[in-house]
Amino acid sequence: MYLRTALCAASALALTAGAAMAQSTLTIATVNNGDMIRMQGYTGDFTEKTGIAVEWVTLEENVLRSRVTTDITTKGGQFDIMTIGMYETPIWGANGWLVPLDDLSAEYDVDDILPAMAGGLSHEGTLYAAPFYGESSMIMYRTDLMEKAGMEMPDAPTWQFVREAAAAMTDRDADINGICLRGKAGWGEGGAFITAMSNSFGARWFDMEWNAQFDTEAWANTLNFYKGMMDESGPAGYATNGFNENLSLFNQGKCGMWIDATVAASFVTGGDSTVADSVGFALAPDTGLGKRSNWLWAWALAVPAGTQQEAEAKQFIEWATSKEYIALVAENEGWANVPPGARTSLYENPEYQKVPFAQKTLDSILSADPTDSTVEPSPYVGIQFAAIPEFAGIATEVSQEFSAAYAGQQSIEDALAKAQAITNEAMEAAGYR
Repeated sequence: MYLRTALCAASALALTAGAAMAQSTLTIATVNNGDMIRMQGYTGDFTEKTGIAVEWVTLEENVLRSRVTTDITTKGGQFDIMTIGMYETPIWGANGWLVPLDDLSAEYDVDDILPAMAGGLSHEGTLYAAPFYGESSMIMYRTDLMEKAGMEMPDAPTWQFVREAAAAMTDRDADINGICLRGKAGWGEGGAFITAMSNSFGARWFDMEWNAQFDTEAWANTLNFYKGMMDESGPAGYATNGFNENLSLFNQGKCGMWIDATVAASFVTGGDSTVADSVGFALAPDTGLGKRSNWLWAWALAVPAGTQQEAEAKQFIEWATSKEYIALVAENEGWANVPPGARTSLYENPEYQKVPFAQKTLDSILSADPTDSTVEPSPYVGIQFAAIPEFAGIATEVSQEFSAAYAGQQSIEDALAKAQAITNEAMEAAGYR
């Protein structure tokens, strides 16, 4: 009913509905995360209501970022809709590479989008991508293993507590690792995690003159603590583990704790998890310096400026990010499995408030401030990234050096020295210094 109303609201589109619409096919690039895979299973509902077919290009996170970035910067025109996030959206919107989403229907209720998500997906007040789901990060932990270790998880723990608990929960003979964390190279994979973690240790990427800060004690403390804890209590090969690898380990019962995207909560408590009945949640850790290590992100749907199917693409975005889509998933799979973190109304819904991780997710999102993410002042916006065009390339190289250090291929000191040189050289070439 909603989509028919939306069709009528767009008079130009209403005039072209029918045979022409039935022949439309949208090509959508998306990440291979669970909520996106779930969405693909429901697109028959969209096609049935609109006559618009959908072709999916589903890619691993690092590959997706590379493919869509190449396509939009070269005006390749492969995709009608791209799954992007808070890093790309404001930059690409400012460059004129994305279609503004400033004419969505009244029924869509754009004002219902959580302000943190709308703000991160806008440029100069104009929305350029609609959040499919929003997230922060938090601790997911095994309540049974924590109890067995004789410890109790605080609501807002320190990193020191986490390290001690991880060691206490580790049982190598039973193939149980006390903690699973991202170490995989990629600015949005291990790079995102260690940057958010570094904020809580007092580190930052740049000082106010855009000088790299990897030669500081704060960054050395971050990486040494991370590697020490993971060597003690992490899984073998953690240097190559990202979101999906750690999700699999946790669901198999091989992790005592996992600190990652809040969106993972529905999967660790779902049917694919062998430990679903023994999962608790806590805020991401800190070190007492005033910043927690949680990030802010949204996987969002955007329309590249080169598409020939702008109206149809907007129709799909309205469908996929609507209240009605949330209700569709809730009806079929329960409220715990709906896309979280995007709409205010979801957290006002009494049924969703019963979901065990709902409030912790919202608390984590609301406590993340991209405009004030570091202990010392920094010149950039962003928590797990710096919102400048050069960051993705620089951080990808830096994260490769870090992953090599995690794997024992070089020292932490060498990795940080290389990160300092890589970053300063790139910033000088780009004219920041």
